[in-house]
Amino acid sequence: MGLRRARGRPAQGGQAARLGDRRHQEGHGRRGLGGGDPRGAVTASPTPDDLEAVGAQLGRAARGVHAVAHRCPCALPDVVATEPRLPDGTPFPTTFYLTCPRAASRIGSLEGSGLMKEMEQRLRDDPELAAAYAGAHARYLEAREALGHVAEIDGISAGGMPDRVKCLHVLAAQSLAQGRGVNPLGDEVLDLLGEWWAPGPCVEPGA
Repeated sequence: MGLRRARGRPAQGGQAARLGDRRHQEGHGRRGLGGGDPRGAVTASPTPDDLEAVGAQLGRAARGVHAVAHRCPCALPDVVATEPRLPDGTPFPTTFYLTCPRAASRIGSLEGSGLMKEMEQRLRDDPELAAAYAGAHARYLEAREALGHVAEIDGISAGGMPDRVKCLHVLAAQSLAQGRGVNPLGDEVLDLLGEWWAPGPCVEPGA
């Protein structure tokens, strides 16, 4: 049995246990796997159920997934750590990839509101914020390097870092994966999202 997109239905009892490894869920909860490592490294391999869920979330087969970097309160993955080189050989700089379609949709609305331009202006005006954002860039690179060195993307992070804001999905994914206090702009995005998980899992068992 596969997975299909949910339609905002509240979570059903026992559903989280069917979709993922219960021991893994209890071990990490909403905390990103990279939150306790100064490099932000992630090491836990995804389960087959995790990969199935991610494929349903993305609407395509998951590629190059190294680990589940963060789980939603519904217990499904919402951020995965991706190998820096995909199986077909393509360099892939987006280490922390947001998979939850509900969160992604809300972030898309934020991007359409002009928030990225506002954030870039604040980076120009606030040296302290700019320094913290540059630090998030460094943490991102450290996490990716821990997964493997790819010369073609050496020094390149994602989302516009270290001095631009080009993708709020990337920034939010980093805040989820590495924990709050790493990327100040990613933290702001999470604050604006609200409880995107409240309607229940974004994908559910189905034909």
